[in-house]
Amino acid sequence: MSLYQLQDEHNEMGKMSIAQTNSNDRRSLVRMPFNLKFRIREDSGRQTFLATSCDIHPCGIQLETDAPVVPQMDVELWPEDNILDTYYVHGEISWVKTLNDSGRMLCGINFKRRVDWNIPLPVLTKTYTSPKGSGVMTSTDFILDSIVDGVFSVDQNWRLTSFNRAAEELTGWKREDALGKTCKEVFKSNCCGTDCVLAESIDSKKPVENKSVFITHANGTRIGATISATPLLDNKNNVVGGVQVFRSAKASMHRAVILDNIADGVFTVDTNWRVTSFNKAAERITGLPREVAIGKPCSEVFHASICGESCAIACSISTGKPETNRCITICNVDGARVPVSICAAPMYDSNGNLIGGVETFRDLRVVKALQKKIFQRERLGDMISKSAPMKKIFDILPQISQSESNVLILGESGTGKELIAWSLHNMSERRKGPFVAVNCGALPDTLLESELFGCKAGAYTDAKQDRQGRFAAAEGGTLFLDEIGDISPAMQVKLLRVLETKCYEPLGSSRTIKANVRIVSATNRDVERLVQEGKFRDDLFYRLNVAKLELPLLRERAVDIPLLVEHFVEKLNAEKDRDIGGVSEEALRILMSYDFPGNIRELQNIIEYAFILCPGGLIQPDHLPSPLAAQLDPVMGGVDLNRPLPLTQIEKRAIFSALTRNGWRRMATCRELGISKDTLRRKIAQFGLDVQEELAEA
Repeated sequence: MSLYQLQDEHNEMGKMSIAQTNSNDRRSLVRMPFNLKFRIREDSGRQTFLATSCDIHPCGIQLETDAPVVPQMDVELWPEDNILDTYYVHGEISWVKTLNDSGRMLCGINFKRRVDWNIPLPVLTKTYTSPKGSGVMTSTDFILDSIVDGVFSVDQNWRLTSFNRAAEELTGWKREDALGKTCKEVFKSNCCGTDCVLAESIDSKKPVENKSVFITHANGTRIGATISATPLLDNKNNVVGGVQVFRSAKASMHRAVILDNIADGVFTVDTNWRVTSFNKAAERITGLPREVAIGKPCSEVFHASICGESCAIACSISTGKPETNRCITICNVDGARVPVSICAAPMYDSNGNLIGGVETFRDLRVVKALQKKIFQRERLGDMISKSAPMKKIFDILPQISQSESNVLILGESGTGKELIAWSLHNMSERRKGPFVAVNCGALPDTLLESELFGCKAGAYTDAKQDRQGRFAAAEGGTLFLDEIGDISPAMQVKLLRVLETKCYEPLGSSRTIKANVRIVSATNRDVERLVQEGKFRDDLFYRLNVAKLELPLLRERAVDIPLLVEHFVEKLNAEKDRDIGGVSEEALRILMSYDFPGNIRELQNIIEYAFILCPGGLIQPDHLPSPLAAQLDPVMGGVDLNRPLPLTQIEKRAIFSALTRNGWRRMATCRELGISKDTLRRKIAQFGLDVQEELAEA
């Protein structure tokens, strides 16, 4: 048994708790008067001397020795007979005293570090004389008197055979007065008789833990206590008595007071998911009184978005690990949804048996309100971003919207070109007029001309009446011409005419109509290159390109992905009447590492797909569509990228990712990474990526 084991204070009832000690206060540690053999020598010398301990201590020792020791001398010592599992303890002589004419010295040594003395049980059970000279005192009594919980033992006749110092302090009885009396005479507990906890333990030959009772103090007052009992068995498994440990309920009340002064809600459940404790903050957040919540299944109390398979406590119990910082929603007593951040962990008793779980939850309503204010700062109309490229667009968009100039929006498919056009319209003087959008790339010339300018009855064989065009529909507002780079040269001429004269003629009509329309166009093609190749009229390009806005790719503004995800989750929750709490860290990490060739539109589709599979709580990696579902790099295997990695693994991942992005084209990868072809070839061989290259080419 270790001296440190004698120092540990166990929080669970039923374990013998030793007074909590300050690691810097050596006087609070146990000093054990054992006479053991040691060898001692000067730290820099070779000669060793025999020494005998007077007592040992985690921070020092007293020795009798023939060694020529002097104060402040550095020494080494170690057990002579290896009875202690400690070797070469370094210390400094603190004081020296000559014992007699024989020349033997009594000295005190301070250790350089605390020592965990492992005392063999035969040594520990020896008797020794009490330092106070009060007669013979067993080391068992010494240990019992160091315990802060009251401990007593009884024989088969229920008479007290031991009574420690803490029991004296808690009950007011002196040890000499209590010993020999029956436990009923001393404690006068409300459970004495048929409900006796110690009798229950002895009858079942099993420990009984954490029972709440009242005992009577020596002065007659009643004291609340929690008790645990265990039978005493001989080597033939016969009951020879029992031991009971008890603690004043003030400690439990103190813990309850602490819990009730915590700002976070705290509750516990048993193995049947019924609430067993519920602090004041939990009452405040849920609006449910403690007496109503306790005893109910937690799902009936919280109606959380993760109740069921995604339950945080259930997950922590199944994995044996805490669940931390999960954002969910619960239902308060009024039926309103309350956003909370939760942490959950399993609870075990002193024997390691699962007894339930504990969960803390923090009200995020104030945080969400602040986030909403910050969110509004990152927003312009229906667009959300905090990336530098988009911020530049946000800064100039109000000025552009106030002009009547034509605007050309460039960007890949899914980058939000129509949202920009819509925002331009809503911030302009034309916001009260209509916003009309036309996809020019989806229609052939004849239909596109009819779609834009309208047609007269009889212009086609099946045209029974006049048909209004999009220019007429957008009168006084904004006309958005999407995919303008895909129109034919003939259509380019007609559109140029409208832009120059602000007039158009419906198909099949000779009447000219004045157009009061602002043109905003967009394309995902490189229009300047088309102009150079003669596929797009330069004069039309210059007419459209009075003000140009270039939208970045989503992978170039990855910082916006969490914002966009939160936006889409809130939007879909409202549309589909769901209560998805958001995206888990693992799923978000996968989204952040994805290239998004379809840009924002693809991200929106991914979240919408995940809504279909996610039953509630947070969207997990397996709710994402392939190839994102539970995505793992084939090269990295199951490596946890949240933890520190060796540089070689980081280098391996970087090279593999670059090769994948560039379709395993080595020269393109070299240019991206800024390394030579020979270096890349060597790294591919070093990391075994040639196998992945063959699979990619297959």
